[in-house]
Amino acid sequence: MSDHEPVPDLEGRRLTTKEAAELLGVKSETVYAYVSRGQLGSRRVPGGRGSTFDAKEVQALARRNRRDTGGSSGSGGELSVRTRITLIDTDRYYFRGVDATELAARHSYEEIAEWLWTGLMLPGTTFTAPDTSVSVARRAVDALPEHTSPTDRLRVAAIAAATADPLRFDLSESAVLGTARILIPTLVAALPPVRIGHRDEGSLAERLWARLSARKPDEASLRALDTALGLLVDHDLAASTLAVRVAASARAHAYAAVSAGLGVLEGPLHGAASGLAHRLLLDVLDRGDAGPVIADELRAGRRIPGLGHRLYPGEDPRARALFGLLEEIPRAAPALAAARDVVATTARHTPLHANVDLALAVLTASSGMLATAGETIFAVARTAGWIAHTLEEYGERPLRMRPSGLYVGAKPPQALP
Repeated sequence: MSDHEPVPDLEGRRLTTKEAAELLGVKSETVYAYVSRGQLGSRRVPGGRGSTFDAKEVQALARRNRRDTGGSSGSGGELSVRTRITLIDTDRYYFRGVDATELAARHSYEEIAEWLWTGLMLPGTTFTAPDTSVSVARRAVDALPEHTSPTDRLRVAAIAAATADPLRFDLSESAVLGTARILIPTLVAALPPVRIGHRDEGSLAERLWARLSARKPDEASLRALDTALGLLVDHDLAASTLAVRVAASARAHAYAAVSAGLGVLEGPLHGAASGLAHRLLLDVLDRGDAGPVIADELRAGRRIPGLGHRLYPGEDPRARALFGLLEEIPRAAPALAAARDVVATTARHTPLHANVDLALAVLTASSGMLATAGETIFAVARTAGWIAHTLEEYGERPLRMRPSGLYVGAKPPQALP
């Protein structure tokens, strides 16, 4: 509906899901996504399974969407940035045109990172860090308080590693690629290990596992972790990635750009979301039923973590791929069952699919990891994507990521206070 079309008289009416979807110009799943994000209220049909929506509230949301998108349908006004890195299309996503879930199923995290950076697939690629970089980063991280969050540890490690690199201000592609291949393993090595007797050998996933779980991993578990890293490498212009591109637009060096991404990642609606889902699963496992747990969340006015995604009207392909691997791990069965219980129980209120945060929570909860482990996995994985976007932004006009403010304050000139 355009702004010039007649607006139907909906005063006092309640709309069905289908009617609300038609008025908003979206699919029914997206209507429930609006509900889960608190943008739209809903009321259950007495004696039925459907929901109804206040017509005036739906109309107001439709007007906001049209205003934000300049008259086009969609999820809201967004900054558009040309990129060759990631495409999200319906319920699939692609890295440089190749299905990302297939890449993650067949290649290691390091190989996928190289593919994002260079467009070349280099089988057997591994990342190692020089002792000088690791030593400086470890000393900085070891000086932090014990309760420091993993993202803070990684941010401090990135800054410390930068001070040990006199070439960090060289923004040429070859120099930035050299930085990337050193920075990622340095971030992992700087984290304190939790498994006794661990030696820093093997793939990045093996080295990271020792920082997340005291258990010795089996092959299936390591494969799940490595695949999770590959799946999470990039996801278009997420909030943290936009921050990275803003920093790169100002020609900040790669360490600083990654630090900017880590600063944004810590929000509960981004990298920390899997921790909320992890705690939810543990609560369900402890109580043996998702029903009372979901009831407590809804009563407190909180959205259910691990469900729905604004970019996927259907199933999150990252969750689908990771759940498939977790089904092959016997000790993951209880957490998988709890996750399915959460989805099924919530579907009676808001039918949303599981997203990658819930799948990541199953991995971390079933592997004896802390709730913050998912945040660590997310941050390490996404660092490779941030480097790819940094490289891409260095090829653009400097300082182009500079929007204009729309001033809505008091009209000048005002008297001095």
